[in-house]
Amino acid sequence: MEGETFSRLGDGSDQMDPKVVQTLQKGLVQVQTILDQNRLLINEININHESKVPHNLTRNVGLIREVNNNIKRVVGLYNDISSSFIKSSIDVSSNGDDDDGDDHGSSSCGGALKSNGKGCHKRNRVA
Repeated sequence: MEGETFSRLGDGSDQMDPKVVQTLQKGLVQVQTILDQNRLLINEININHESKVPHNLTRNVGLIREVNNNIKRVVGLYNDISSSFIKSSIDVSSNGDDDDGDDHGSSSCGGALKSNGKGCHKRNRVA
């Protein structure tokens, strides 16, 4: 069943490119690995917090930073997965209809990708 996750769309009449399926599955496995690691880190943080031992509380600072960095990695992976999926969808839907390379003025980039298949850069919030 797991292998079938991305193999069909709708009623099964539309097939996805096997390379896209592989990219999606690889990205989702990476995300799950990082989330599993975060679960372990958070459990350790909770144990350290409950112990109230100064050394353990100090250690939590580094562990929390690691969790935050992992979250940033997950966001980046989801962005890559989304961009890859959208790009492949655009490639399939356009199927060579417009090869002039012009994005036809679509620079507002309200979606994840411009019509030329290139991603937009979002402004990062300052914490």
